[in-house]
Amino acid sequence: MSGVARRTVVAAGGAGLAAAALAACGGPDAEGDTGTGGADGAPEGPLAKTGEIPVGGGKVLAGKGVVITQPKAGEYKAFSSKCTHAGCAVSEVKDGVIVCPCHQSKFDISDGSVKSGPATSPLPPEPIEVKGEEISFG
Repeated sequence: MSGVARRTVVAAGGAGLAAAALAACGGPDAEGDTGTGGADGAPEGPLAKTGEIPVGGGKVLAGKGVVITQPKAGEYKAFSSKCTHAGCAVSEVKDGVIVCPCHQSKFDISDGSVKSGPATSPLPPEPIEVKGEEISFG
């Protein structure tokens, strides 16, 4: 290998390592995580306020990997925001269902069950706690 080619390979490798190091130190990841976890990795602070979750609807918290719903007044539920069909993130809650934009699977806001496919498995529940007006992981 010539000296020029060797230098080119070494320089390209160094640039790749630098880019990887910068990406590792960067801000939010692809999931939208805001880095608000505590020292043990547990999330700090509330996920949402009860007033942000409409009765008969819900709110997708993409950066937290959860969707919170309020099927009936004062009844709050949480589910993984990862669709059980192809792993896409659900995008919205409307008309009593949680909607995945990739293939239009729909899940019931009260129990995460499949209302229409192609998904065949329900959204897994997530433990939450409601204290006053704050909703947090439980």
